Amino acid sequence: MEEASLSSFTTATPWNRWRHHLRLKTTLCAELSGAVGDLGTYIPIVLALTLVSHLDLSTTLIFTSLYNFATGLLFGIPMPVQPMKSIAAVAISESPHLTLPQIAAAGLSTAAVLLLLGATGLMSFLYRFIPLPVVRGVQLSQGLAFAFSAIKYIRFEQDLAASKSGSSRPWLGLDGLIVALSALLFLILSTGSGDHADQTQHPVDSLPLSQSRLRRRLKMLSAIPAALIVFLFGLVLCFIRDTSIFGNLKFGPSKIQVLKITWEDWKIGFLRGAIPQIPLSILNSVIAVCKLSGDLFPDREASARTVSISVGIMNFVGCWFGAMPVCHGAGGLAGQYRFGGRSGASVVFLGIGKLVLALVFGNSFVIILNQFPIGILGVLLLFAGIELAMASKDMNTKEESFVMLVCAAVSLTGSSSALGFGCGIVLFLVLKLRQMEFSTSGFGSPKLKSESTIADATTSLIP
Repeated sequence: MEEASLSSFTTATPWNRWRHHLRLKTTLCAELSGAVGDLGTYIPIVLALTLVSHLDLSTTLIFTSLYNFATGLLFGIPMPVQPMKSIAAVAISESPHLTLPQIAAAGLSTAAVLLLLGATGLMSFLYRFIPLPVVRGVQLSQGLAFAFSAIKYIRFEQDLAASKSGSSRPWLGLDGLIVALSALLFLILSTGSGDHADQTQHPVDSLPLSQSRLRRRLKMLSAIPAALIVFLFGLVLCFIRDTSIFGNLKFGPSKIQVLKITWEDWKIGFLRGAIPQIPLSILNSVIAVCKLSGDLFPDREASARTVSISVGIMNFVGCWFGAMPVCHGAGGLAGQYRFGGRSGASVVFLGIGKLVLALVFGNSFVIILNQFPIGILGVLLLFAGIELAMASKDMNTKEESFVMLVCAAVSLTGSSSALGFGCGIVLFLVLKLRQMEFSTSGFGSPKLKSESTIADATTSLIP
């Protein structure tokens, strides 16, 4: 798959390749709706980093918009640009908080490792030989973690700056449970379970009258840009919740400056930020996202080598200027696909929106984000998490499901994808070892026979 994609990549001219990647694979409304499908994770982390670590929001929006343009042109699928979550968690929740140069140092250190793994081909090697049940376990744990966080966002008041949940969310109010549940109901009615079956498989005219009516109604509902409508509704509520926003907004982007990173910043950033982030980036930002891209887009599966290099280059460009460390997340891809994103145009539309907001409002846009209903963000995050977790539905045997579930359980309990990954690999090898029969031949040298070989031989002897 990877060799074929690389050969076609080299034969096509860049212009034709980019035009193909930006060609809409579905309706314009669906691509626009898919563009906001990953904002349930993007906005809370960006807002928290801006409030706690004084992240330059204008610079981050400008650089992440450029990343969106690049990934849309390069991959031809709605490849997301997401915050490096482990670095963000350390910067927000641990004391003392990481400074902006230390956050940049952590992002650059992680980027260097991924760039090295991608350039040397080691990432492609890992991608080919990691067992599928282990990858599914990582995806399941990440999807469920997103879903659990989403439920907290919906049910409880949130202090994003302190990364803590507060009292139960009231039913009434512009960020109440009724608003969140109404958004949830609207998304379910318009997008259903996310099963976008090919409507042309059976012509409507050839179906019975009742089925043809149902098919037309579902087609009309699926054409609604549901996620985009919910997000725009949330923006309107921002201005209603705090009318002083209009007077506090300042127009124009902030000045982009190069960060001064000291040796102490490098040391702290690497030890506290990069070390926990590196395994998460390898598993979720490269291996899991490539596998998910193959599941969702069989003809456009992303190369592990290209994704790894992409993460490295993005951060080597932006982190020096104070932009937030970013990666490609499987949850973001699942969210954008869930709400209609099917081509690179989806993330390009998102990049245009980010760039316009950065150039018009600059850092004052944080005033608007600070009033965005957290319950609505929780609803968007819930759909992204469930879509990612549902990628594990292809485990066909009990052994595969066993490995996947143990990997997911350890990942969730220990809050570490690396720990769950390690346990999943060990369990997979132990189960394979169990299927081998050890016998001796000759001078006692061990001879291995798998149970499947023995079973085939036994079957062949039965008349």
